[in-house]
This record gives sequence, structure tokens and C-alpha cells, in this order.
Amino acid sequence: MSYNSRAPAPTQVEHSDDSVHSLVDVDSPHISSVPSDYESQSVKTDTQAERIEREEEVEQEAKDIKDKAASKKEAAKEKARRNADNPVVLSNAIGLALVGGIVGFGAYRQYVRGELTGKVVAAWVGVIGLFGVGDYYVSQ
Repeated sequence: MSYNSRAPAPTQVEHSDDSVHSLVDVDSPHISSVPSDYESQSVKTDTQAERIEREEEVEQEAKDIKDKAASKKEAAKEKARRNADNPVVLSNAIGLALVGGIVGFGAYRQYVRGELTGKVVAAWVGVIGLFGVGDYYVSQ
């Protein structure tokens, strides 16, 4: 080992202006500034404006659906008032309540005993369907 050897020379940094071209020039016209009343504006961005517009459209659609439902409800009430004294409608309503109660009570009892299966439910649905078809032809 010799004590006369020196450390290697440090590497030189190459100075170039090429990397400066990618920086944004703050004086260029594509940079926009925020208006002075920005904080007091209710809508600050285009995205926010689009969201508000979509929300208004959804609210309008919901109002239209609600109005249509209300008109259908009124039409159904009027139809029920017109047919309130119709014996066929009355017998159908009473029959539906009676059959629904009997089937519901029977299904509950079978459920409590653990006997309610898919086959039993399908059979009762078939019986109720036959009752509906028979009632339709009797009401004609």
C-alpha cells in the first residue's frame, strides 16, 4: 500500500438546460387564476354543477313518479267507490279474505309443527289458482 495514492476525482455534474423545458411557464396564458369571489360562489366547479344538475333531474323524475302513483291511487279509489255495491266485487273481497285467512292459519300451524315444505306450499298455490280461475268463470 502506498500512501501517495490519491482519492479518485469526483464525478462532474453535466450542466444542461434541457430539463428546464418541461417546467410550466407561469406567465403563459394556459394558466388560469381563481376569481376573487371564488369562496362566495355557491357552485365552484364544473363537476359540482353537473352533480347538482343530475340531482335536480332525479328529483324531477321522482316527483313525476310520485304524481303518477297518486293519480293511479285516485283512479283505483274511484273504481272501488263505483263497484262498492257490486255483489260480485263484495263476494270476491269476502272470499279472498276468508281463503287468505284459512290458508294463512293452516300454513302457520304446519310451520309450527315443522311440516311446511315446498311441496305443500306449491299444492296450496295450485288450489288458490284453481279457486281464482273458478271464480273468474263464475263471475262472468
